[in-house]
Amino acid sequence: MSTAITLGSTVELDELGKFFTITAHRIDAGDTAPQMFSGAIDAAWHALVADSAAHEAFTLRHAGRKLAHVESAGSGFISWVSAYEEAYGPLPEVWFTDANGTVNAEALARYQDTGEVWAEWDCSPAGGDGDDVAPVASYL
Repeated sequence: MSTAITLGSTVELDELGKFFTITAHRIDAGDTAPQMFSGAIDAAWHALVADSAAHEAFTLRHAGRKLAHVESAGSGFISWVSAYEEAYGPLPEVWFTDANGTVNAEALARYQDTGEVWAEWDCSPAGGDGDDVAPVASYL
């Protein structure tokens, strides 16, 4: 991992940590792993994955376990948002931001008006190293 990314130093990594905490709660409850629908946060995750030791330490810190980054493309209702809101409040704008820093103003406004998120995603977390888990996309 580049020294440019310090754990917990960016909004994206702060949100990734919250996402991993939500992930652990969902896995413990027997639910599917949450969908990573933010390109900006996913880009920070990809940078973190480049250093396996830092990634493992980060997931252990926030989820209490190893989590792998696995492909899990889909689209639909993002069912974990209410759990996030209960723990942290409303989703910040970064969740509606792509890897290039462009905010999807329409999706953000829809969320602010309805409290619901409908999105596409390309990946999700999985327990362990990801080799033994076949991710299931949630289309709730």
